[in-house]
Amino acid sequence: MEQTRLASGRATTRLGFGCSVVMAAISRRQSLRLLEAAYDAGIRHFDVAPLYGYGEAESCLGELRARYDDITITTKYGIPPARRARVLRAARRVAGPVLQRIPALKRRLVRAASAVAAPAEKSRFSAAEARASLENSLRALRSNFIDVWLLHEAEAADLTDGALLDLLHEAVTQQKIGSFGVGSDSAKLPGLLHQRQAYCPVVQHDWCVLDPLEPQGARFHIHHRALTDRLHALHNSLAADRDRCRRWSEITGRDLARRDQLAALMLKAALVLYPNTILLVSSKNAAHIRENVRVADDASLEAPARRFYDLVQREGLASAANQPPEGRR
Repeated sequence: MEQTRLASGRATTRLGFGCSVVMAAISRRQSLRLLEAAYDAGIRHFDVAPLYGYGEAESCLGELRARYDDITITTKYGIPPARRARVLRAARRVAGPVLQRIPALKRRLVRAASAVAAPAEKSRFSAAEARASLENSLRALRSNFIDVWLLHEAEAADLTDGALLDLLHEAVTQQKIGSFGVGSDSAKLPGLLHQRQAYCPVVQHDWCVLDPLEPQGARFHIHHRALTDRLHALHNSLAADRDRCRRWSEITGRDLARRDQLAALMLKAALVLYPNTILLVSSKNAAHIRENVRVADDASLEAPARRFYDLVQREGLASAANQPPEGRR
């Protein structure tokens, strides 16, 4: 798989695996199998956070890290695990075998768990809290080094403690982290880059073909959400306009009425339009992970993906398809 180089000098794959699904409604054994599937498919970068998996995703990834020394890791500081994480973990262990046999019950309990699993309040982004979080992450990941450490969902107004910036540089000097930055929603980036650019040598944010291109500059970018609900929106828009779908299919040489081919161009566009970045993908399905890797490796998709992006932007479909579905606004 194509690689890129991090600030630490370590090389890693341009396709990374987002670990938000790890230990989330699946067991530790299933989570480890999923991480192994991503590794076996060729992915070497893994993105995690203390928040993920009711606070257990980092330690689960740490088991993979203990077996392979060629993986790179991003983790974060800023949002701690849910307040009732221990209770939820215990309940999941007891109820797990039953839930696997009764999917409808599983769905109801997942909704109920979400209501009580709200994360604790966002951290104060102080140096003291950050230092404690970093040490906790290093222990959970079974490592003395984290490649990228991000301030999780930070906004410009959060970053007022000068001692925090000193700590970030100190952690790099001490070789506890390779680099640092901010992982936030794309809407928060302009304020961060304008007011707190010293915190942003790395930026992680959402981007897909429905968004305009942005100057990459000297910062290292990590993107996510190239598909998800945006794939649904774009597929629905093309299904509602058969003439456009047929014409775009002819121009790109791909049948865009097929969801899998549409997804392939969206994923490939996020890679080819932003070289030297990392694109995160996430799935609980090993076959989907392998397909994402296949798309990333398929050089024949590069030109169609560029043509597809130009069509989306030029014909004004982006603004309509980028509207979030009801209930997500």
